[in-house]
Amino acid sequence: MPTISMFYGIIIRMYNNGEHNPPHFHASYQGYNATFDMEGELREGDMPKKQCKLIAAWAALHQEELLANWELAMSERTLYKIEPLR
Repeated sequence: MPTISMFYGIIIRMYNNGEHNPPHFHASYQGYNATFDMEGELREGDMPKKQCKLIAAWAALHQEELLANWELAMSERTLYKIEPLR
């Protein structure tokens, strides 16, 4: 699963193998693993609240890029890196 961004110890990944709907991305942080929708809402898994807020802020800033990567992922193409949260 390709890494598309990293910030504050959080790793953001998205499968690029014809992934299943609805659009989402995966985040990991110090042993926590979770799935988030494109708006940055936690959908599955576990993540500390502080990191959830950081992920939601990042997703809000990069929603168009996330959706563009999702389209690439659905057609099994190479994903683009997305700027980290600073």
